[in-house]
Amino acid sequence: MKPFKFKQFTIHQDRCAMKVGTDGVLLGAWTSLENHPKNILDVGAGTGLLALQMAQRSQAETIDAIELNANAYEQCVENFEASVWADRLFCYHASFQEFVEEMDESYDLILSNPPFYTENVSSGNPSRDNARQNETLPFRVLIEGVHRLLSDTGEFALIIPKTEEKNVMDLAKEKGLFPNKVLRVRGNPTAPIKRSLIQFSFSEKEVSRKELVIETKRHTYTEAYSHLTKAFYLKM
Repeated sequence: MKPFKFKQFTIHQDRCAMKVGTDGVLLGAWTSLENHPKNILDVGAGTGLLALQMAQRSQAETIDAIELNANAYEQCVENFEASVWADRLFCYHASFQEFVEEMDESYDLILSNPPFYTENVSSGNPSRDNARQNETLPFRVLIEGVHRLLSDTGEFALIIPKTEEKNVMDLAKEKGLFPNKVLRVRGNPTAPIKRSLIQFSFSEKEVSRKELVIETKRHTYTEAYSHLTKAFYLKM
């Protein structure tokens, strides 16, 4: 499989169950960095895409990532080491639960493109199934861990199916995390909303709610989507 080349870094993904996709790129491009995070954590790193996007966009001194799958972990490390930001990037081979128990530090920004299929449907590829289905990292476990690791002024951003939006917001509220901005995404102008991107903090404030359409027709991208992702995609 050919590596996926972005403007400032390259992703090798032949050993990763979940390949580079629109969800990850969107989250890495959309997440607000207005609080100028000094340290960032990517939960469920996969190829390392989100962490590399944060390295490109931010001045964070430390960008950590966690990946449970051994093959994906090794590839993530290689992608980090091949980048110009290798000295700022580090990947842990662990489950999020293990990481939370052992980590004493807090983070100014935590991101996750988590496994979110609650139904147990097999694709015939166990690694891909684990990467896609949230039995390995249920939303409640993710949010409880974020609550423990996030600094008082920190922010947490993730992308989920629109159908899980209320559930995730309710779980977050139980832990004192409030949505500050929400982006709902549809593939084209007539398609239903499929994804919600949400950024939380411990501060309750007026929520910014916006909608994004990716394409006007097949392979014809909207100006808004092009503007959001042009720092990364070669052809934007």
